[in-house]
Amino acid sequence: MQSIPVDTTRLGVLRCAVAPEPKIADFESKEVKKDRDGNTIYTVGVTVRQEGRRVSVIEISITGEPKGVEEGHEVRVTGLEAFAWAMGDRHGISFRAAAITPVPTVPAGAAQRKAGDA
Repeated sequence: MQSIPVDTTRLGVLRCAVAPEPKIADFESKEVKKDRDGNTIYTVGVTVRQEGRRVSVIEISITGEPKGVEEGHEVRVTGLEAFAWAMGDRHGISFRAAAITPVPTVPAGAAQRKAGDA
């Protein structure tokens, strides 16, 4: 399977739509998916909104639980890769990232003070 690097700077604002949750490997046994080193794989639903386009939601897999990532908050995605897959007559694109981190927010009062200083 060929990985395709994704330039996240061209994706616009990225927001967490679904908080991190462990990826399930087997729905019958509820077994959680692990990487080669035994670390849990998590999935995070992220909204992508390019200017002038509709919002899309992509599900990104990541090794280990991303800390501080909460629904509705802006996130930074590092090392995003896309993979085309096919199983029988089903096909799609999956996404994997090296890291997903929250974008620090500026308190409302600080933003107003900064604007007033200009």
